[in-house]
Amino acid sequence: MDIELLRDYCLSKKGVEEGFPFGSETLVFKVMGKLFLLTGIGSRPLQFNAKCDPEKAIELREKYSCILPGYHMNKQHWNTIICDGSVNDKQLKEWIDHSYELIVGSLPKKLKQQLAEL
Repeated sequence: MDIELLRDYCLSKKGVEEGFPFGSETLVFKVMGKLFLLTGIGSRPLQFNAKCDPEKAIELREKYSCILPGYHMNKQHWNTIICDGSVNDKQLKEWIDHSYELIVGSLPKKLKQQLAEL
């Protein structure tokens, strides 16, 4: 996966916006204003931080060497995923989906309703 595919995939999700709130090097994706993924645009290989269920995060870190505790994030709830070719794009997309769904699931009722109406 490269930065273009990551960006296109994130933006294809309902209610997602991109921005650079932490400076010109960190691309952030939010759903209804809540962060679900961020990446350094110059990182080689591509790597991104994604939200993860705490129990699942531990399992993934044990199973995949490309998954580390979230860099500069709450390490219980965030993973850094390194796109080093050790897992396929389908798997990477599943982890992105999981992050997106966790954030959508935590939205207040009003925002969930607004998202549903998009």
